[in-house]
Amino acid sequence: MYNYKELIVWQKSMTLVEKVYKLTSNFPAEEKFGLTSQIRRCAVSIPSNVAEGTGRKSKKVFRQFLEISNGSINELKTQLEISKRIGFLAETDLEDTFALCDEVQKMTFTLIKKYSDF
Repeated sequence: MYNYKELIVWQKSMTLVEKVYKLTSNFPAEEKFGLTSQIRRCAVSIPSNVAEGTGRKSKKVFRQFLEISNGSINELKTQLEISKRIGFLAETDLEDTFALCDEVQKMTFTLIKKYSDF
């Protein structure tokens, strides 16, 4: 259907993954299998679902994968907020990351709307 690497939403979400990995690299070691792992899995899920959806045969299924990706963004934002509340992230880090999350989310909403007629 698409070459996922050409989609700006995939490219931006890959940038988000990189940002999340850098942010969580300073989390306490005891969180390696807890919050750090969960946050990273959410972030990785976003571009992964965009890529997987492009490999499907219908636009309707692509839309479903975009919706899953969008859900992962909400999950990621929640976990980042938790990280801020317990002192793992500074407010400025959260604001910058949320801005990128919002940008990716707007793109997914636009694509979801585009394919909602199928």
